[in-house]
Amino acid sequence: MACIPQFHQSLNGECSWIEYRSIVFKEPRFVEYFRLATPELEYGRMNIGSRPSKRKPSGGIESLRAIPWIFAWTQTRFHLPVWLGFGAAFKNILEKDIRNLHMLQQMYNEWPFFRVTVDLVEMVFAKGDPGIANLYDKLLVSEDLWSFGERLRSNYEETKGLLLQVAGHKDLLEGDIYLKQRLKLRDSYITTLNVCQAYTLKRIRDPSFQVKPRPHLSREYSVSSKPAAELVKLNPTSEYAPGLEDTLILTMKGIAAGMQNTG
Repeated sequence: MACIPQFHQSLNGECSWIEYRSIVFKEPRFVEYFRLATPELEYGRMNIGSRPSKRKPSGGIESLRAIPWIFAWTQTRFHLPVWLGFGAAFKNILEKDIRNLHMLQQMYNEWPFFRVTVDLVEMVFAKGDPGIANLYDKLLVSEDLWSFGERLRSNYEETKGLLLQVAGHKDLLEGDIYLKQRLKLRDSYITTLNVCQAYTLKRIRDPSFQVKPRPHLSREYSVSSKPAAELVKLNPTSEYAPGLEDTLILTMKGIAAGMQNTG
C-alpha cells in the first residue's frame, strides 16, 4: 500500500474542492436555487435553534452556519454538502488510468480510514432520495432553474455509482444489512413527512395555492369526543396562515428523527 499517500492526496486535492466551489460559490443562481429548493428561509425565521441560522442576516452561503446548511439539505433528502466533490475526485483518478480502480478497491479493503469515509458517504446515499428532492423542485423552484436541479441530481447518481464501484458493492449498504433494513422500515414514514412538508412550504410561499380536497375520513377516525381546539394548539403568533408553521415544524422534527441527522 505504498501508493496510499499519493491517492489520498489526489482524492482530497483540487479536483474535489474545485467542483464544490464551482457550484456552491461560483454558480450565479446557486443561492437562489438553495433557498427555493429547501426550507432554509423558513428554518431561519423559526425559533427552533439555539443560535441564529446566519452570522450576518444579509449574507449569502458564506454567512450561513454549518448546522442550518446541512439541516436544509437533509430535510429534502439530497445531502448535497456531504457528497458534492467526491464524484469529481474519483473520476479524476479513473480518467488518469482505469487500473486505478483496483487500487481504490484495495484501499477500501485494507485502509480503515478510507473505508470508514466511503462507508459514511454510502450511508448518506442510502438515506437520500433524489426523487423527493425533485418534488421540492417542481413545487417550489422556478421553472427556469429546473435544469440546474436536474444537473445536480445527475451528479448525485454518477457519484453514487462511482462510490459503489470503489466499495465493490452492487447496492447501497450491502455491507450493513441491519442498517439497510432499519432505513427501509423508516422510509415510508419519512417520505410521507417529506410530501407534507413540500406542500406546506408551497402554501406558505404561495397563499393562492389550493390543495385539492380529499374524501372525508371514515366516521371512526373523524369523530372525537374532544373539540379540535383541544387536540391541536396552534401558534397564535405565527406570521403564516393558521397551522402552517406548526405543521412545518412537526415535519422538520419528524424528518430529522427519521434521518437521525439534524446538521
